[in-house]
Amino acid sequence: MAQAQQIPAQGQADPRCFKLISGHTIPSVGLGTWRSGPKASDAVFTAITEDWIHNRALLKKYLPGISGGTWPHSCYASWDRQTRPIHRIQDMIHWPFRLKEGAHKPPEAGEVLDFDMEGVWRQMEQLVKDGLVRDIGVCNFTLKKLDKLLRIAQTMPSVCQMEMHPGWRNDKMLEASKKNGIHVTAYSPLGSQDGGRDLIHDPTVTEVANKLNKTPGQVLVRWALQRGTSVIPKSTNAERIKENIQVFGWEIPEEDFRALNSIRDQRRVLDGEDILVNKIHGPYRCAADLWDNED
Repeated sequence: MAQAQQIPAQGQADPRCFKLISGHTIPSVGLGTWRSGPKASDAVFTAITEDWIHNRALLKKYLPGISGGTWPHSCYASWDRQTRPIHRIQDMIHWPFRLKEGAHKPPEAGEVLDFDMEGVWRQMEQLVKDGLVRDIGVCNFTLKKLDKLLRIAQTMPSVCQMEMHPGWRNDKMLEASKKNGIHVTAYSPLGSQDGGRDLIHDPTVTEVANKLNKTPGQVLVRWALQRGTSVIPKSTNAERIKENIQVFGWEIPEEDFRALNSIRDQRRVLDGEDILVNKIHGPYRCAADLWDNED
């Protein structure tokens, strides 16, 4: 099965895009907007003026025709041809779980419902057939869940979006996705101060950045690109947004790339515990349960 590859543009390789299994393309670098709140609109405006195309989470609020994630209640019912005349480029299952409408955080007893993966994916596939979405994909999947999906999918997922950075390489999911021709988009590539994984100030990252005369953010974005993934760094700071797109025309040398790959403290920023775990009533009593104990 074909792998996602950087595509030629006007006769020359264009590192700013990857070609998907569907034949469509996806920008190499985008803008993360999760938890950006009211600052997201200004961030999106800056990104657009700086030739950013990709997006995540709240961007669909400001540009509903571009891309977004679906919480699996009824993804097709959320689409209305009259109120959504602009088609999204991409839609994906944001989390492979199902919560009762109005569920608490964390969920209370009975608020985590059975997730009908095949039923949800059939609705996603219908969006493609009806021309409402160009590509469909998944997010926050495990090897087990991806394998289950691939056994029933009639339309292959074009993209698998996962947390990936030198502090959580997620090598197994990257390899499984590539093996099946699924392009990977890395979210939270800079880590997170709120999540206790601030890679911007990681000693290895800053050492490489100083050596290359680049910012730590640029090094982290470039690291993701050199792994063959697209990447969506989050920022609401206009200057940082502009910096984070300046990642073409140079590379991280092999020695420094290996150093970034050798960071030992491997752990997630976003483990989903506050969203989906009920430690008393379950069915997910810890974050490891969410990730099928694969970490």
